[in-house]
Amino acid sequence: MTINRSQLQADQSSRPMSMAVVLSIDCLKGSSRAEEWTGDMLQTGDIVEELRIGGSVVMRSPFKNGRSGVQKILHSSFKSNDTSIVVRVRRGSDEFAELQACIVPNEFSGKKQYMLRSIDDPNYAVGFCDRSESECLELIASRSSRMVNALSRTPLQDGYVSYRWEKKLNEHLQVPYSSCFLSILFLPKASDRSGSQYNDLEDTLARANAWLIASQEFGIPIVFMSIQTESLLTKISGERASSTVSAGSLSDLSNIASASLYGFEDYHGVDIGVVRAVRLWYAPLAGEFPIEIELKEGDLKLGFAISRSEEGFIYISSVVDGDDNAPSSRSGLRSLYMEAVSKSQRLVISRVSNQKVLPWIVSPAGAIRCYDTVSLSQKLSMHKHAKMPILIHVILWDKPIFPPNADSSSLRASPMPFPPEVNLARQPSENQVQPLPPGMSDEDLIMDNKPGQLLTRDTAGDISFRFHNFSIPSNNWV
Repeated sequence: MTINRSQLQADQSSRPMSMAVVLSIDCLKGSSRAEEWTGDMLQTGDIVEELRIGGSVVMRSPFKNGRSGVQKILHSSFKSNDTSIVVRVRRGSDEFAELQACIVPNEFSGKKQYMLRSIDDPNYAVGFCDRSESECLELIASRSSRMVNALSRTPLQDGYVSYRWEKKLNEHLQVPYSSCFLSILFLPKASDRSGSQYNDLEDTLARANAWLIASQEFGIPIVFMSIQTESLLTKISGERASSTVSAGSLSDLSNIASASLYGFEDYHGVDIGVVRAVRLWYAPLAGEFPIEIELKEGDLKLGFAISRSEEGFIYISSVVDGDDNAPSSRSGLRSLYMEAVSKSQRLVISRVSNQKVLPWIVSPAGAIRCYDTVSLSQKLSMHKHAKMPILIHVILWDKPIFPPNADSSSLRASPMPFPPEVNLARQPSENQVQPLPPGMSDEDLIMDNKPGQLLTRDTAGDISFRFHNFSIPSNNWV
C-alpha cells in the first residue's frame, strides 16, 4: 500500500540523487490482478528503504554488502522458519510503498537464493538487485513504456480442466456413447480400369450432391449439414499421380486445386499419394426415435419387412395390417409407418441395438458400402427366437410422434424445420418390397427374370416376416 513520506525518518526524506549503489526491487513474476502497475504494488526500480523480518529484525538503508548481504539474512530467516517480511520502498523523491510478503526459494537463481512472494497475490513475486540510484530513477520514469512492452510480451496461459466423460457420454447423448453426427465418404471415381487415373474433385462433389438429392427425393428424411474434403495418404508410383508437387515450387500448388490425386516424394525417395475424398455431413430431419419391440410367447412373426434403397438406406417397406397384437403394432412401429406413408416419406432405420446401419463410404468404382438386409433379417429373427427385445432407431420426418407404449422422455433430439413435401406417389422401384400375389409361395420368389440380378425382395427374418395375401394400394408404397 502507498504510505506518506512522514512515515519514514526525516533523514530519508531529502536524500539527493547520486551514483551510489542502492538495493533495488526486481519484479520476477507478474501479478494476476490489474493493480500490478499501480502505485500500491512494488515495481522494478523501486529503491528499498527498510526490511522488517518477523517481529524482531529491522534493517534500513544502506544495507551492508547490498543484495548478497540481504540474501544471507533471508537464508537464515528461511532456515529458522521466520518467513514473514515487510518491504518499504521509495519511488522517486516523494512517493513510497510497502509490500507484505513471505520468503520463498527463488527457483530462477539456484541454491540459497530467495525471493519475496506477495501475501495478497501469490502469483506476484519480487527479488533484489544492486543498482545505482540514477538507474532506479530512470526505470521509474520509464514505467509507462515498460507497461506497454509488458502488455505486448505477456502471453495468455493455457490450462486443463478435468471432465467427467463417462457421465457426459451416458447422460447427454440420445444413444449413450454414440454420436448423432452422420456422414458418408466419397472416394474419387477411377477413370480407367487400372485405377491409375481418377476424376477430378468437382466430379466427386457432384456425385455427393446427386446422392443427397436422390436420397431426399426417394423420401429419406435427411438434411444437408456440411461438406469437406478429406486427405488420405497412399503409396503410389510416380506416374499414377495426376500432378506432382515440388517442394521448392509454389507454382505447382495451382495444379492440385481440383485434382483428386496428387503425389510427392518424401526425403526417403518414396512416392506418396494424397487422395482427396469428399465427406458429406447430413442430419436426421427431426432426429432419431427409439422403438423397443417387446416379444411375447406366441409371436410367430414381427409384422414388418425391410428393404434397402439404391442410396444404401434400410427402411421399413411394409407392415402387417389388421393384427393389433403383432409386435410391430404393439411397439408403435405400424403407427409411425402409416404416418410416414401419409407424408410420402420412408421410415428409415438408422440403428439396430444402438449400432448405426447407414451407408458410410462410396468406393472408386461407384459402389456404396452399406449394410446387408439379409444379415439384418437373420439378426432380427434370432431376437424373435430368443424372445429378446429389439431396439431400433428410426429417422423422424416431422415433429416427434409418440406411438402407443412409447416413452416420450427417451426422445432427446430437437425437431428441425420441415421442408416442402416431395410428392413421391409413383410406381415401386426395383428395390422396394411388394406383397406376394395370392397363391404364390415363398419358394417361388427365388430369382428375378433379369440376368445377373439377385432376389429383389428383402425381408426381415424367415417365414414370419413374409406376408401372404397382404395388399396395399399401389399409390401408397413407401
